Parts: sequence; structure tokens; C-alpha cells
Amino acid sequence: MTRHARNNTASACYTYHERQRDTANSGYGTIRERLAKDSIGDFDACCLTLQPCRNPVVTPNGYLFDKEAILEYIIHKKAENARKLKQYEKERKRQEMEMAELADAEEQTKAEKFINMERGLINPNKSNPKRDLNQPGTSEEKSVSNMAAGLEKKLPSFWIPSLTPKDEGKESVKPPDTTITCPMSGKPLKAKDLIPVKFIPVDPNLTREQLITKQERYLCPVTRDVLGNSVPCAVLRTSGSVVTMDCIVKIIRKDMIDPTNGKPLKDKDIIPLQRGGTGYSSTNNLESKIQKPVMQA
Repeated sequence: MTRHARNNTASACYTYHERQRDTANSGYGTIRERLAKDSIGDFDACCLTLQPCRNPVVTPNGYLFDKEAILEYIIHKKAENARKLKQYEKERKRQEMEMAELADAEEQTKAEKFINMERGLINPNKSNPKRDLNQPGTSEEKSVSNMAAGLEKKLPSFWIPSLTPKDEGKESVKPPDTTITCPMSGKPLKAKDLIPVKFIPVDPNLTREQLITKQERYLCPVTRDVLGNSVPCAVLRTSGSVVTMDCIVKIIRKDMIDPTNGKPLKDKDIIPLQRGGTGYSSTNNLESKIQKPVMQA
């Protein structure tokens, strides 16, 4: 391949590197970039605060949260759902009152039509025939203005909320969904479903502040392997212990007994822990995309 100049875009040999460079400089197309290890949270970090958990709990789907943060999230969602439910009740009552008023107006119109029809049958000579539009005094009926014949009182206004035109085909309001969902998985979540997690520190003599500064903080209570983002882990529901997946496959799966307390286990009691990523593409897809406008041909 021939050598290119610094700003060569007219040659038939337009390399991939040059195309990517020009795409990034022009502001068009999709820009992809690999994320470094520092862009991924640690396996023991809360999914809400993104900080190491003080009192870790895990959901049935394997997402780790700080207990204080997830309980505050649940309380906030409950208050928001109560506000939406109150607003829904208010709107429903307003629509019921509007429907009742429309029904009363319709009944009154029917009664007036019936009375006028009876008057016409009793006194047919006194019934008002259609007025000739050519006769004087009928200019109001001949007028095409929207302010004639009392229409000025029905004229909508876009500046006054009570006089804005109403939508005829407006659907009835639907009750809000009061289900509290997990902020990560989107599945229903309750406070009683949270499972306390116990991490075994590498050095029990270290304080929490000293432990956070170390890269290797926790280990498996069974195999004594150091836990990290590159090590698949799982939480045992019966004890809350965090063990490696190798320990589960080679040791726990044989007799299905929790090695930390001797309690029997079921398949649902083994919760794979959702962890962060590493700098290797085989662990996670560490790629970010920015979609920009595309030039039209």
C-alpha cells in the first residue's frame, strides 16, 4: 500500500484509520471508543451510589446495593406512587363530574325538544315556520361570523385554562402502576426480598478505610481465593456468604449444603453476583457508542 499524505482523502486507497480519524473530526457518523478498567465499578460497589457498600444487600437477580441507598430508593418510589395515585383519583373524579354534567345537559335538551314538539302538536297554527332569510330582521341568522347568534359565549380561548377547547375523543385516564421495580433489572422489588451479604476481608485487622484502599479486599470463605471483577462469584441465600463459582461447581453442587453453616441449599438459593468488568474484552463489552448525524448523499 502506498504512503498517504496527512490530509489525503481523494485517493482510491482510503485506509480504515484515516476514515475513523476523519469521521471523528467531521462530527458525523457513529464514534466508538473502548473503555478502560477505571470506567467499570468494582464488584462490591453499590449500583446506586457506585461506592463500596457499607451494609451490602443483594436482590434475587444478583444486583448489589447498599442497604441505606436501596431502602431510600424504595421509600422515594412509594411516595411518588402515592402522589400519582392521588392525582389519578382527582382526575377521575373530575371526569365523572364532566360526564354527569353532560348527561344532565342531554336530558334537559331532550325535555325541551319534547315540550316544543308537544306545543307544535297542540297549536299547529302558532308553530313558528322557517323564517325567510330574505326578510328583514334575519341578519343574525344570515351572518357567518363566529360571534353571532350567541356563539361569542362558546368561543374557546387558548389563554384561559377553563376555556380551552376540549378533545372530544379524549381517553379516560388509566390508573398508575404502583409496582416498585429494581433500578437495574426493572423487575418487581420489595424490601423483604433483599438478602444481607457477608464479605470476608483478607485481613480482619484492617479498618474499613484501610480495606477500601487495597485492591484485594475480600476472599472466598471456602477456597480462600481473592475475589475481584475477573472472578465470577455467587451469594448463598442461607448465609449471605460470597463464594466463587468454581467453589459452587466443584464443592457445593455435589451435596447442595452451605459449607459455612451446614444448611441445605436449593438452586434458587445460589444467586450469581452481577459484577463489573475488567480491561479484557472477553469479560465484558467495554465499548461506548456516540451516534451523531449522518450526512445524506
